[in-house]
Amino acid sequence: MLNTVSFPEMKFPEGFIWGSATAGHQIEGDNIHSDNWHKEIKHSYPALSGKACDHWRLYREDIDMIKELGHQGYRLSLNWARLEPEQGKHDQAALTQYIDMLSRLKERGIKTFVTISHGGNPQWFAELGEFGKRANLVHFEKHVEWLVPKIKDYVDFWMVINEFNIGGGDSVAAADYRANCLVAHARGYHIIKKYSDSSVSSAHALRACHPANPFDRFDRQFAELDDWLCNEFFFHAIRTGEIVFPYRDAEYIPELKDSLDYWAINYYCRRIISARKKKIDGDCYTATHTKMIDMNFYLEEFYPEGLSAGLMRLRDKPVYITENGISCDDDRWRILKLAQDLAAMHDAVKKGVDLRGYLHWTLMDNYEWSSFVPRFGLVHVDFETFKRTPKPSAFFFRELIEQNGFDGELVRKYLPEIPVLKLYK
Repeated sequence: MLNTVSFPEMKFPEGFIWGSATAGHQIEGDNIHSDNWHKEIKHSYPALSGKACDHWRLYREDIDMIKELGHQGYRLSLNWARLEPEQGKHDQAALTQYIDMLSRLKERGIKTFVTISHGGNPQWFAELGEFGKRANLVHFEKHVEWLVPKIKDYVDFWMVINEFNIGGGDSVAAADYRANCLVAHARGYHIIKKYSDSSVSSAHALRACHPANPFDRFDRQFAELDDWLCNEFFFHAIRTGEIVFPYRDAEYIPELKDSLDYWAINYYCRRIISARKKKIDGDCYTATHTKMIDMNFYLEEFYPEGLSAGLMRLRDKPVYITENGISCDDDRWRILKLAQDLAAMHDAVKKGVDLRGYLHWTLMDNYEWSSFVPRFGLVHVDFETFKRTPKPSAFFFRELIEQNGFDGELVRKYLPEIPVLKLYK
């Protein structure tokens, strides 16, 4: 039984940054020059992004809302497809608007975490084969070189690419894609460092790889391989400069070594792995499977242990949680998820992890790449009127930020209907 409301008092380190995260394509709307927009139409997705949250029009009000909710940090992406809709042709109006977003955040004392590539790459870049071809990286380098000097004064933390460690799926071709993204990350890192003293990273999707049967050698080996392909290849490459994958020769890229100032970690739950399944995804455990929205979704379990254990691998650099959240229709699940994962983070701090910040995914309900059904937001969005309404979890989070931590009393304040089961200290 997971602890639900009887948490001890937990305080986070002084100077800890609390906030939220978003991605441009998922909230801005009308991102018509992006590869995502074209995929939606070509593959007849269940829903098209359309206006998304209409943030491109409503960003001023949204930034005021971020401040009102007490957030100290905010992660956003600057959509490459908006900035360079045609190869070599830049949209100055889009750049001006992004600079206005960043300056408004800075004026309100909010730390900015800027992602250069978080979906929304230009369609022209996709037609060239995007990061799947090493020769294409020159286009990304040119974009970084063009962008960084123009916004450097507004950025506190940089992220070059989001979650490329899970890009390309489980195919053999994914190894080349991820290797190319490692090189792109390293090149982006060094370009940024020419202009900015702010810390640089790339956001990593931390996956807890769990064998379906821990006593089955094949399940264990498949889980270990999946951990390498998802997690360890990235950590190893950053620490050594060596890119090692199955199915391809190893590479040593000198400029890749130590090309990261902090670990930017996105964490949701675990992946259960079966050697006897073609796609290796094992069945969820009935006891922990929690279906919180009216569709099949891959984030249907709480697994805070995966977060605390995963962070123990990252004690050599500062760490920021740059995404963490839950998709649910009943907002009470979100409060429970927050409490569970923050407790896991606090455990990691006690064990020596230099954790310095937490950005909740996400600020508001958004377009989840193919559907509006999964709702991750602290703020409810009516996708017809675009009215924003903060949920109880937003106020729970605001109080948590004010206290720089939480305890069972704060959880019970927002979940009074959950019985307090007897526990001993």
